[in-house]
Amino acid sequence: MGLGVGIIGLPNVGKSTCFNALTKAQNAQAQNYPFCTIEPNKAIVQVPDFRLAELAKIVNPDKIQNSVIEFIDIAGLVRGASKGEGLGNKFLSNIRESEIIFHMIRCFDDENITHVEGAVDPKRDLEIIETELIYADLSQLEKKIEKLSKQLKGSKEAGLILGIAKDLLKHLEELKPVRSFEQKDSEYFLELDKELRFLSNKEMIYGANVDEESLAEGSNDYVESLKEYAKKLDREVIVLCAKVEEELIGLEDDEAKDFLNELGAEDSGLEQIIKASFSKLGLMSYFTAGKIEVRAWTIKKGIKAPKAAAVIHNDFEKGFIKAEVISYDDFITYEGEHGAKTAGKLRLEGKDYVVQDADVMHFRFNV
Repeated sequence: MGLGVGIIGLPNVGKSTCFNALTKAQNAQAQNYPFCTIEPNKAIVQVPDFRLAELAKIVNPDKIQNSVIEFIDIAGLVRGASKGEGLGNKFLSNIRESEIIFHMIRCFDDENITHVEGAVDPKRDLEIIETELIYADLSQLEKKIEKLSKQLKGSKEAGLILGIAKDLLKHLEELKPVRSFEQKDSEYFLELDKELRFLSNKEMIYGANVDEESLAEGSNDYVESLKEYAKKLDREVIVLCAKVEEELIGLEDDEAKDFLNELGAEDSGLEQIIKASFSKLGLMSYFTAGKIEVRAWTIKKGIKAPKAAAVIHNDFEKGFIKAEVISYDDFITYEGEHGAKTAGKLRLEGKDYVVQDADVMHFRFNV
């Protein structure tokens, strides 16, 4: 789908360690000094989905293919990043390429790990990063206003966009993020956002990186202060221990589950990150289930059957006739396509059918 999740934060908060665990490979440098990551590391990550394994038990395919999303490990930001501090301009452009942001915040004390601000303070750290995102948007918008001002003659639309841009400029100058701008639904704002991809308008998930003891206890004072801050912004907080997640890399699934249970954790923090990111991107999966493969196909929520078919091949949309649909629950309950069809649970749906999460589908088409 080409939809990326940018992992950001101050230096030395555990971003690269988290990225290593996400990718199941030690390919992103993780060292105890600022700007260890310079070029962004990118990786395609599978979306965990237990339903694929359940389908495979019935179909017995040659292979299983999960949905995927891209994660981007972006170098640590610092105060003044929007003015180029710490190679900030380069790193901010990497964030602009991402669809959503996973913001890692350090929520543990360790005198052996340097903190760029001298001490741990999640709220302060968040505000540093988010202020830099606002400043970066402000800089971009000022340049755009200058261009629009030169296009006014003979362009009514340029004047309307310029009006919105000036209103937004005042908003940003008050250090308010784009996401709280009252005219966000305006078509002219949407034009601006499409071009400038405002950083402070992106969906964001917070990751509270804790130590093993806090993971076992489920929280600590730093995490609670972060959750209080996040609640005001209606943002999700995922608690994880990047060090533990990295240790899980070499373990089999059963061993990893036992290890997490010993720590009092039900799910891997990384699984929570992947699933939350997938949802924030507005994505879901439908399935195809055959002897060659059981596969999850990634689509935007709310799309209709022909567009869903195009994810497999454009010809499927062009020549779309009907979609054979079985709900996941019915496929499992009646042990496959034959059983579901016998029970009257296989439906023929037309061009206006809105695909539902976990539909098991087969497309009829003619080209």
